[in-house]
Amino acid sequence: MSIQSPMERCKAKGIFVVRNERGLHTRPSTEIVKCAAAFKSDVRLTYQKTEVNAKSLLGILMLAATRGSRISVTATGDDAQQAVETLLDLARNKFNINY
Repeated sequence: MSIQSPMERCKAKGIFVVRNERGLHTRPSTEIVKCAAAFKSDVRLTYQKTEVNAKSLLGILMLAATRGSRISVTATGDDAQQAVETLLDLARNKFNINY
Protein backbone atom coordinates (compact mmCIF):
# COMPACT_ATOMS: atom_id res chain seq x y z
CA MET A 1 0.00 0.00 0.00
CA SER A 2 1.43 3.39 -0.98
CA ILE A 3 0.59 6.66 0.68
CA GLN A 4 0.10 9.67 -1.57
CA SER A 5 0.84 13.21 -0.56
CA PRO A 6 -2.09 15.66 -0.69
CA MET A 7 -0.66 17.25 -3.87
CA GLU A 8 -0.54 13.90 -5.69
CA ARG A 9 -4.13 13.11 -4.81
CA CYS A 10 -5.28 16.49 -6.11
CA LYS A 11 -3.57 16.49 -9.50
CA ALA A 12 -4.87 15.03 -12.75
CA LYS A 13 -3.59 14.97 -16.32
CA GLY A 14 -4.93 14.06 -19.72
CA ILE A 15 -4.43 14.66 -23.44
CA PHE A 16 -6.93 15.34 -26.19
CA VAL A 17 -6.63 15.80 -29.94
CA VAL A 18 -8.49 18.72 -31.52
CA ARG A 19 -10.99 17.12 -33.88
CA ASN A 20 -12.81 20.27 -35.01
CA GLU A 21 -12.21 21.19 -38.65
CA ARG A 22 -11.33 24.78 -37.73
CA GLY A 23 -9.27 24.05 -34.63
CA LEU A 24 -9.68 25.90 -31.34
CA HIS A 25 -11.31 29.07 -32.62
CA THR A 26 -13.65 31.26 -30.55
CA ARG A 27 -16.65 28.93 -30.17
CA PRO A 28 -14.83 25.79 -28.99
CA SER A 29 -12.55 27.92 -26.83
CA THR A 30 -15.61 29.48 -25.19
CA GLU A 31 -16.95 25.98 -24.43
CA ILE A 32 -13.63 25.06 -22.80
CA VAL A 33 -13.73 28.21 -20.64
CA LYS A 34 -17.32 27.51 -19.53
CA CYS A 35 -16.42 23.92 -18.70
CA ALA A 36 -13.23 24.79 -16.79
CA ALA A 37 -14.94 27.62 -14.89
CA ALA A 38 -17.38 25.11 -13.40
CA PHE A 39 -14.53 23.62 -11.33
CA LYS A 40 -12.60 25.00 -8.37
CA SER A 41 -9.36 23.43 -9.57
CA ASP A 42 -6.67 25.30 -11.46
CA VAL A 43 -6.95 23.92 -15.01
CA ARG A 44 -4.14 24.42 -17.53
CA LEU A 45 -3.82 23.60 -21.23
CA THR A 46 -0.42 23.08 -22.86
CA TYR A 47 0.35 23.05 -26.58
CA GLN A 48 3.85 23.33 -28.09
CA LYS A 49 5.49 24.51 -24.85
CA THR A 50 2.82 27.19 -24.29
CA GLU A 51 0.77 26.75 -21.12
CA VAL A 52 -2.40 28.76 -20.53
CA ASN A 53 -5.20 28.95 -17.99
CA ALA A 54 -8.20 26.99 -19.33
CA LYS A 55 -10.48 29.61 -17.77
CA SER A 56 -9.01 32.33 -20.03
CA LEU A 57 -10.55 32.73 -23.48
CA LEU A 58 -7.65 34.85 -24.73
CA GLY A 59 -5.17 32.35 -23.36
CA ILE A 60 -6.77 29.47 -25.25
CA LEU A 61 -6.95 31.51 -28.45
CA MET A 62 -3.23 32.28 -28.08
CA LEU A 63 -2.51 28.56 -28.46
CA ALA A 64 -3.64 28.81 -32.11
CA ALA A 65 -4.26 25.05 -32.06
CA THR A 66 -5.35 23.62 -35.39
CA ARG A 67 -7.13 20.37 -36.18
CA GLY A 68 -4.99 17.42 -35.11
CA SER A 69 -3.20 19.34 -32.36
CA ARG A 70 -2.45 17.37 -29.18
CA ILE A 71 -3.38 19.42 -26.12
CA SER A 72 -2.28 18.44 -22.62
CA VAL A 73 -4.72 19.14 -19.79
CA THR A 74 -3.49 19.45 -16.19
CA ALA A 75 -5.69 20.23 -13.20
CA THR A 76 -4.72 20.81 -9.58
CA GLY A 77 -7.30 20.98 -6.80
CA ASP A 78 -10.01 19.05 -5.02
CA ASP A 79 -12.01 18.34 -8.19
CA ALA A 80 -9.03 17.96 -10.54
CA GLN A 81 -9.86 14.47 -11.80
CA GLN A 82 -13.44 15.40 -12.62
CA ALA A 83 -12.29 18.61 -14.36
CA VAL A 84 -9.89 16.72 -16.63
CA GLU A 85 -12.40 13.97 -17.44
CA THR A 86 -15.10 16.52 -18.27
CA LEU A 87 -12.77 18.47 -20.56
CA LEU A 88 -11.68 15.29 -22.34
CA ASP A 89 -15.35 14.36 -22.88
CA LEU A 90 -16.03 17.84 -24.23
CA ALA A 91 -13.14 17.45 -26.69
CA ARG A 92 -14.39 14.01 -27.78
CA ASN A 93 -17.76 15.64 -28.55
CA LYS A 94 -16.02 18.31 -30.69
CA PHE A 95 -16.84 20.93 -28.02
CA ASN A 96 -20.58 20.53 -28.75
CA ILE A 97 -20.19 22.31 -32.08
CA ASN A 98 -21.70 21.06 -35.33
CA TYR A 99 -20.68 22.84 -38.52
